[in-house]
Amino acid sequence: RGQLEVAVPFSWIHKDAGGFTGGLGDIAIGDKHILYAHLNARSDVPMYDATGSIVSVQGEIVLATGDQKRGLGAGEPSFGVFAMYDQLFGRQAFMQIQAGIDIPRHTEYGPRSAYVRTAFGKSFAGGGELGRLWSPMVEFIGNRDLTSGAKTDWDVVPEFQVTLNQRQHIRAAMGYRMPINDTVGRPKQFIAYFLWDWFDGGLFAGW
Repeated sequence: RGQLEVAVPFSWIHKDAGGFTGGLGDIAIGDKHILYAHLNARSDVPMYDATGSIVSVQGEIVLATGDQKRGLGAGEPSFGVFAMYDQLFGRQAFMQIQAGIDIPRHTEYGPRSAYVRTAFGKSFAGGGELGRLWSPMVEFIGNRDLTSGAKTDWDVVPEFQVTLNQRQHIRAAMGYRMPINDTVGRPKQFIAYFLWDWFDGGLFAGW
């Protein structure tokens, strides 16, 4: 019912003068707790046909480990909190909703902001319940500064996640983030992540 999460971001940014700069961003450490979980699964029905839902909340501290001058960090620590709701529809189709707020330690480094992220997708198993799992999805992201007169920025992210090992606790994903509105000064971004759920095994286990 509880989970410790560590997120270590890296970014590469195209400089106005040409070339790229990159490096470590702001590391986040979070504590997640499940408030409700229910899975409809029967022994006579394959697991991929299961339906269910889960609700969880997380608080996190974001450390100022990125270089603000190079555009890799916010410049100071911040606190974040969010709630998540996931729904399984059966046949490995799913919906995920995440909504939260980011609170900087001092607002002169940036205003408080709120966001919502919604993803729709479907997973395809290559070898039964264990084995390679392919998950194409599309995500919609809304961000808004909590200041008077601020606008909500909307993005769409077609993306793809795949399990790298048979135990499915090592995963990777990539996607392409594109602004829907207010496109001036908001470039398109290629994004990717590597995920290791160490509760289910070591980094080299389950291959």
